[in-house]
Amino acid sequence: MGLTYKKSGVDIGAVSQTKRKIKTLATATFNPQVLSEIGSFGAFFNLDRKFKTPVLVSSVDGVGTKLKVAFLANKHDSIGEDLVNHCVNDILVHGAKPLFFLDYIATGKLSPAVVSEIVKGLANACKKVKCSLIGGETAQMPDFYQKNEYDLAGFIVGAVEKDKIIDGRKIKPSDQIIGLASNGLHTNGYSLARKVFFDIAGWKINKYVPELKATLEEELLKTHRCYFKSLSRILESYQIKGMAHITGGGVAGNLIRILPSHGVAQIDTDSWRKPKIFGLIQKLGKISNSEMFKVFNMGIGMILVADKKDLTSIMRDSSLLGETVFHIGEIKKGTRKVNLLNL
Repeated sequence: MGLTYKKSGVDIGAVSQTKRKIKTLATATFNPQVLSEIGSFGAFFNLDRKFKTPVLVSSVDGVGTKLKVAFLANKHDSIGEDLVNHCVNDILVHGAKPLFFLDYIATGKLSPAVVSEIVKGLANACKKVKCSLIGGETAQMPDFYQKNEYDLAGFIVGAVEKDKIIDGRKIKPSDQIIGLASNGLHTNGYSLARKVFFDIAGWKINKYVPELKATLEEELLKTHRCYFKSLSRILESYQIKGMAHITGGGVAGNLIRILPSHGVAQIDTDSWRKPKIFGLIQKLGKISNSEMFKVFNMGIGMILVADKKDLTSIMRDSSLLGETVFHIGEIKKGTRKVNLLNL
């Protein structure tokens, strides 16, 4: 018998099996606005008529080398939730409501069981924010990826009324800066964290760490928090002038993206509690404060900028909605920059 596609590394039968599992999981996220089934060449979505002047907001991202931790732990469901939550937060900062999501999974040899776990996580996270998982791509690429490894990317589209777009333009001196707590690393800084734990410290993924009251696997695979449920309520009641999702680049690298040319953000780095994971990484890796704040979120997953008169009410309501909230700084007059104080 001659050469076949399967012998060269691509199993079309496994693809068909995987698509059947994906279709079941994804269809559970559909709403009446989805006009096509999984498996079409394109996905169709009917924009809700409740929008008067809708502006579409889109974003694309991955979860970085957190995937390497998932491979080590052989745990693949939470990584899908990480991806959706990250993307939802990215469009939420502009006031957008998520509409639909697409994924891209690429691997050397397809494992229907692993892909099913990934998509289960994607679907679960989508359902929590009423976002439809309407399509995606699963690619087999023999000899391209290491054994039992894959890459994962997500694409989200949301919508916001044109007059409710949040872009930082209304930020002015005396505005207050509010931080919402992260639960750890979220999806950033894993290349450095892995270097510290696995190479420098020589720890194993299943090591129990007393300081964390958890195994390394449990800590490093904590799901990236989604702030949509609480902040969508806050946006209904208050004028939030700017929001920043704190991802790669830390507080300074992300907050500066929403500052106007005349605004300086003064951030008091002593104003919030840092999750113990960050102190552990810093101690084991002998890492400077400035480097830690450049790489990691350091305990702040989302930042809000609002008028001083609303500060107390926003913090109170955010807390009632389940967020751990800190008053972390203020906008001053000056040339656009972020000052991290008390480093």
